[in-house]
Amino acid sequence: MSFLSRLLGTAPDPREGVRPLWHRVVELARDPVYYTEAQVADSVAGRFDMITAVLSAVMVRLEASDLRAESALLAELFVEDMDGQLREFGVNDVVVGKRIGKLMSVLGGRLGAYRGAFNDGDLERLTAAIARNVTFADGADEAAAARMVAERIMKLFNRLGRFSDAEMLSASAIW
Repeated sequence: MSFLSRLLGTAPDPREGVRPLWHRVVELARDPVYYTEAQVADSVAGRFDMITAVLSAVMVRLEASDLRAESALLAELFVEDMDGQLREFGVNDVVVGKRIGKLMSVLGGRLGAYRGAFNDGDLERLTAAIARNVTFADGADEAAAARMVAERIMKLFNRLGRFSDAEMLSASAIW
């Protein structure tokens, strides 16, 4: 899509095709089990960590099906959502761009840390990556909590492999 088409609104936004999947990513990341049983901090940082973990699982699944363009569009929706969240928190326009750049860097780093573990089915490597990248509640047994989160995210990734590409994009059957 050309820049002018997007700017002038003459063509449909291609991100609309993956928006249902983005909403499902956020829903999955907000599963109360993560914040109660798995002891992820129920805070902005903890929720961001879970969104990036779930988003990484979904993006790796999309990449496995040659849906790289859709994976990139999903990342754009992540940026759009984070931009809106930062503005809601009162971050001014001058700082938003820098913070978004940093958030994209964080997503890229986590995606890199999780990708190999997902593709190899390596729960130990995923657990170690989760332990480094997820904010847990004060007093949490972080090793046990990281293991629980990693097990749930790996199960999610394995379930995603059973869905067709169309089901992935519509997100209607993803649980």
